[in-house]
Amino acid sequence: MNDEFKGKSGKVKVMYVRDEDAGQKPNPRTGKGGRPAARQEDNRRSGPRTARNNEEGGRSGGARGDAAGRGTPARDARNADRGRSFGGRDNRSDDNRSFGDSPWRTVSRPPVADDSQIDEAGSNKPVIDPEQIRRQRQEETRVYGENACQALFASRPESIVRAWFIQSVTPRFRETLRWLAANRKAYHVVDDAELTKASGTEHHGGVCFIIKKRMGMEVSEWLKKADTKDCVLALEDVSNPHNLGGIMRSCAHFGVKGLLVNDASLLESGAAVRTAEGGAEHVQAISGESFASGLEAFRKAGYTIVTTSSHEGTPLAKAELPAKMVLVLGQEREGLSDSAFQQGDISLSIGGTGNVESLNVSVATGILLAEWWRQNA
Repeated sequence: MNDEFKGKSGKVKVMYVRDEDAGQKPNPRTGKGGRPAARQEDNRRSGPRTARNNEEGGRSGGARGDAAGRGTPARDARNADRGRSFGGRDNRSDDNRSFGDSPWRTVSRPPVADDSQIDEAGSNKPVIDPEQIRRQRQEETRVYGENACQALFASRPESIVRAWFIQSVTPRFRETLRWLAANRKAYHVVDDAELTKASGTEHHGGVCFIIKKRMGMEVSEWLKKADTKDCVLALEDVSNPHNLGGIMRSCAHFGVKGLLVNDASLLESGAAVRTAEGGAEHVQAISGESFASGLEAFRKAGYTIVTTSSHEGTPLAKAELPAKMVLVLGQEREGLSDSAFQQGDISLSIGGTGNVESLNVSVATGILLAEWWRQNA
């Protein structure tokens, strides 16, 4: 068929219209169509069909047609015009050919405009800004692990953007699923392979959330609400997510709520939050203009700056830890930088056999915080 009558789907859009007069009269231009007079006569009465009967039937039909106002030249002209207005017999394309003497006529709808002809300004489709999508991705992160996701939902459900679950964990997330559905948040129940792809790890624990990241709190804001007993942990260049997760878990256990870090987003990584096993929801990242300026701001607010060393300093067992202090730890390979170490008011060391040079930073944090908790809780 003619392609100009095809829509976007490639299918010809055709409808068939019954012409009430088509069964009564032939087309005035072609002389075809309609029912033969003899057949009309046969419908009215039975008997042998003869030329005389046909002639009489034609005359009687013509007389009745004239009496009813049909068969006149004006009526024939109107029929011809109506045929043209519906794309009828005047259109000689293959689409509009008649099917013998059938009273049905083929009428094609007008062609649909191409996509290039549609005014984009009038379209209802939203225009997606790639830069906006990039910014949104930077503000989001993935969190996985059953305990981590349960704690996150209990603490800040509004931060959840999307969620994935495997079937076996859904009974333990009934409340979460109800909340997601009620708040029109997208969630998916998938198999293990699909969840591995969504979370980016095989250690997903059966659940993964995409969440909005928390921003670091300014030191000045933290000091406005600080308690009389407050231990803040300051981490210089500690970036391993598993160490950060272990540190956050120890902080939550011993009541340490603030972590001064160079980059607040490190505390929101999926591996760190999963390792923290829910502890990440009980700590707040604190940020300053620089790590050194942050320590100085705490000192001016009355905090004691406590540094650590594996070679020198007061043994932890003999130290008296103040109620308000900032405990400063560095990466386990290099330890604290000289500038950070020199800012300390007290230096501590953890005694041991000496078979290894130092403890893992997350293990050392747990030991030091346990002693602060014992003396000040």
